[in-house]
Amino acid sequence: MIYLDNAATTLRKPPCVVDAVVAAMGSLGNAGRGASAGSLDAARVVEGCRERVAALLGCARADHVAFAPNSTEALNCAINGLVRPGDRVVTTVLEHNSVLRPLNRLAAERGVTVECAGCDALGRLDMAGLERLVTPGIRAVVVTHASNVTGNVVDVACVAELAHAAGALCVVDASQTVGCVPVDMGGMGLDVVCFTGHKGLMGPQGTGGLAVAEGVDVRPWNVGGTGVHSFDALQPEGWPTRLEAGTLNGHGLAGLSAALDYLREQGGTAVVGACELAMARRLYEGVRGIAGVTVYGDWGAGPRVRTGVVALNVGGVDSAEVSDALMAGWGIATRPGAHCAPLMHEALGTAEQGIVRLSTSWFTTEDEVDAAVEAVREIAES
Repeated sequence: MIYLDNAATTLRKPPCVVDAVVAAMGSLGNAGRGASAGSLDAARVVEGCRERVAALLGCARADHVAFAPNSTEALNCAINGLVRPGDRVVTTVLEHNSVLRPLNRLAAERGVTVECAGCDALGRLDMAGLERLVTPGIRAVVVTHASNVTGNVVDVACVAELAHAAGALCVVDASQTVGCVPVDMGGMGLDVVCFTGHKGLMGPQGTGGLAVAEGVDVRPWNVGGTGVHSFDALQPEGWPTRLEAGTLNGHGLAGLSAALDYLREQGGTAVVGACELAMARRLYEGVRGIAGVTVYGDWGAGPRVRTGVVALNVGGVDSAEVSDALMAGWGIATRPGAHCAPLMHEALGTAEQGIVRLSTSWFTTEDEVDAAVEAVREIAES
């Protein structure tokens, strides 16, 4: 199989990640639940992973990295922990349902006002429109670092500057970028960054979390057992315990730690991201001239900061049919449909047809890309 669905999850993991998970399954206990060797070893793995994530994201305090099963739960934690009844929040049409649905529920249940900035025909965020919405009195701007549909990257440092000028917080969904596009919380002025381990970081599913800048008060969302302060009636206030109720995925975090080490050994985010983008650009250059093929997103001349996503359609054919044909005829795995980003598809005019998304990884080869180009060509010609 040629796997080009890495924006959903990386199928190929570095061997060290697999080895770390297997070893952890046979040795780790429950972090923070006892003083046995297994429990203490688990705590060391968790804290080591926390330090690695903080270093990667430019988070000033490692204890302000809280783990969650995925970026969806991390975003729910951040949004529900920051937004209060009656608040006003600004977001964008680029967002995944992991942002939109928590905000929509707050709008329905707590009287929160949610406003969305639009985008242009290439799916690029309308920064002027965003600036008009970001006015004093808003609570937060919640924005994706990159669209999971088009691969376009948002200038989140500029968004954060707008938010802070209005006295608001900047919450970033970095699900599509961590591991392939640099994220520097301090340098970019980001208040909260939510991430997942199973995409660009090449780690296990069931890993992710949020990194919180010092001074930002995220109220506990999930509450429950923490292994400490058992007689407290409410969730402990200390970091990161306040945001980590229940047993952590120690086995997965062992794999994520190994993935973070692997990323650093390959040269870091810049090197890995450049490789992914080079393969994506090769794919784009191969399909963009095929008659009947429409490619979405900003692929303009000159250097472009974007993820390894190539989003396309073939004529008026339903995206699911094209994706099925790629798999059945050539063994190429892609992702069709709406990609949990309804407003983005409405903006692009693809709500009915959907889009076929092909997404590269560190392990994607030129031969695989070239095979995908030829497959798309044959489908378009037929």
